[in-house]
Amino acid sequence: MNRPVVLVCVESPHAFWRLSAEHERSLRTGFPDVDVRAVSVGSLPNCLPSARVFFGWRFDPAWLVGAPHLKWISSPAAGTDHLPVTEIAAAGVALTRSYGFHGRPMAEHAMGLILGFSRGLFLSQRLQRNRTWWKDDLAEEFFDLAGATMAIVGCGSIGGHLARAARALGMNVIGVRRTPPSAPRDGITWIHVSAVHQAVAVADVVVDLLPATSATLHFFDHELLCACKSGSLFINLGRASTVDQRALVAALDSGHLRGAALDVADPKPLPARDPLRLHPRVLLTPKSAVFSRTYMDEAVAFFADNLRRHLADRPLNGLVGAPLVHSPLAGG
Repeated sequence: MNRPVVLVCVESPHAFWRLSAEHERSLRTGFPDVDVRAVSVGSLPNCLPSARVFFGWRFDPAWLVGAPHLKWISSPAAGTDHLPVTEIAAAGVALTRSYGFHGRPMAEHAMGLILGFSRGLFLSQRLQRNRTWWKDDLAEEFFDLAGATMAIVGCGSIGGHLARAARALGMNVIGVRRTPPSAPRDGITWIHVSAVHQAVAVADVVVDLLPATSATLHFFDHELLCACKSGSLFINLGRASTVDQRALVAALDSGHLRGAALDVADPKPLPARDPLRLHPRVLLTPKSAVFSRTYMDEAVAFFADNLRRHLADRPLNGLVGAPLVHSPLAGG
């Protein structure tokens, strides 16, 4: 009896996003009845005809024609907007995303950004170049986190990690999502998406964790940004498409927003003269919020658990359906 073929193509210039020899050995040892094959992107199309399972960062929809036995595509990423979700579903192939291990590094990243603004760290770095002393500038700019309110828009599992970190610093947390939990959790005050304007109106820090869908396109538009509390801080660790960047620049220029920290922007990278790149109240990070030295260890563990489920014909974790146009928030 032929062993089911599992193709693994997890390549990256960064070691923590790349399959190591040890990861490969652990999969082969853990699944002796499976033919685990680590392949390169270049050789992948030629290997697909015999594959039952694919584990990797990307999948070209054109490859589906040459994969008649493919049953399941597994992505180590949390999001799926870089994958041909509709085509995969139409081919009758299951698609899963990964979750549960992105929250810790993203919460650390978010709190680093928030602390940088609240304690004037970014301002200090800017002023130290041509000032001998800038204490009075910081006295005008800093704000206390203890007692401040954070609104997390798109508050799913990642938002839960962030909420716990914020609560540890004495912040109050509002979680906005389409299906708020029926019972309290993580010390969060839950609000339905229909009341998002009320949530951002009282928040000192607004964190965008929205996915990219047709319903979230420019979710943070001129109206919603104007509804934010005057002097609040805006953080986007979700997707760039969820923010109207022109409206964001206008809100910053008017002084309505204290500042913005963006891990995502459109286009990527921003042009050298883009207003967001040059704005004195904007901090950009290069889509690095999810950086973690343990990322692939945890992604492989998540995949291995799902592979056991697949082989036993049990439901898969992280199963993704065709895009839902009516679903504006993650984590619901």
